[in-house]
Order: sequence, then C-alpha cells, then structure tokens
Amino acid sequence: MAAEYAQSDQFRGARIHLSDLAGLEIRDCGVSGLKIVDCYGSDVYLGGDFERLVVNDVDVSAYVEAELDRRHPTRVLAREAASPDDYRAAWAAIEALWAATLDRARLLPEATLHEQVNGEWSLVETQRHLLFAGDAWLGNAVLEEAAPYHPLGFPYSGMPPDETAKLGLTLEATPTLDEALVPRFARMATMRRIVDELTEAELDRVCGRKPADPYPDQEYVVRRCLKVVLQEEVEHHRYAVRDLAVLEAGA
Repeated sequence: MAAEYAQSDQFRGARIHLSDLAGLEIRDCGVSGLKIVDCYGSDVYLGGDFERLVVNDVDVSAYVEAELDRRHPTRVLAREAASPDDYRAAWAAIEALWAATLDRARLLPEATLHEQVNGEWSLVETQRHLLFAGDAWLGNAVLEEAAPYHPLGFPYSGMPPDETAKLGLTLEATPTLDEALVPRFARMATMRRIVDELTEAELDRVCGRKPADPYPDQEYVVRRCLKVVLQEEVEHHRYAVRDLAVLEAGA
C-alpha cells in the first residue's frame, strides 16, 4: 500500500535522487521552487496555480494561460472584472455556462454524477463546493448573515475537520444532484441580487467578517470577495466539463 503524507513539512528542501517516483501524486501542496531535473517518463501531469512554469528551460506560463483563456473565455471576464457592469457581465456568462452544463449532466444516470474522475471531485461534490464558496465569500464575508453555511457545503480539501464541524457541514452526506442544487441555486440567486445592485462604492466597502475562521486575519474588500466567487465558478466549471467528457465517453 502506498504511503500517504498530510500536513507535513518533512519534504521541504529535500533532494530525491535515483528513486522510482512513478505514480507519485502531490496534491494541495505548496511547491514554490520545486525542481524536477534530468528525469524521464510519460504522462506527466501538472495542475494548479503556478505564477511561473518552466519546462526544459522554456517558460510556458504565458502560453498555458493564453490557451486556457482561449478554451474558456469566461476566465478573462472573471479575472479582469473591475466595474459593476464587468461583474454583472461575468456572472451572466457563468450562469449560462452552468445552465448548459447541468442540462448536459442530467442526460447521465444519477450514479454517474457521483463518480470521481482521476480522484477529482464528482459533479455533485463540485456543486457542493461552489455552494460553500458562495456561503463563505458572500453569505459570511459580504452579507454577514446570521447562519451563512448550508450543511451540504463542501469546503476546500485542506480545511481541518474541526473547522468543518464548527461550520455545521456534513461532509459525509450523499445528496442527489437535485438535492444539492436547491441550496446551490439559492446561493447563486444571492450573487445575482448582489451584482444587480452593485455600485462602485459597494465594491470598495471593507467587509466586517472574513470568509471563515481558517482564512487569514486581513482586510477583505467586497470586490475581492466577489472576484473569488467568479474565479471559483469558472475554474471549477473548467474541471467539471473536463471530467464530464470522460463520464460521457464511458456511459
């Protein structure tokens, strides 16, 4: 059985030499300064948020970002949103993306929508995660609701179990897609109401709360919180359609 390491710093600055790393998976880790040199293999996959990525002495960072933007143009709307109209346009595009993708997903059996592709979140888990993102960045930070977190919310994978328990989240729940979409659509409607009423002054308002206790103690401005929601939506939609194509091919 493969070894598993979590919340460890024992590999910081380590040097791995003449070793068999086939099948190694590094997930949800800080990798700044990671170097893979004089190695060989096939099907090497990198996925994440890399400020600079160099492959065989070629900086491919700009190429990768440009290609992702070409394939998923709503990323640009989300990333570059600045004015209230920009936020409204980005959210309208996101609503349209998810409407089409969920229509497509409903053509598959319910059980398939709970399948994970290559260890990634299932379609239902993705909806639950986006519910949590909306609860945290909108319900808690922007609106300061009394009870912002829905029990079906699915946090980021690194959130400590005791923190998820404090928020009343039931990670072990197994809702159907439609059951997960009830609170998810309600939170999406919250975002629609916020952007419809958005002003420049509101964008620059400092929030009275942070998204959740595990987040850093720092200033959170409304425009930043809304930008996080937009970017969470577009990136997880990208992952969802990637995995949906695999599920469709196997159906």
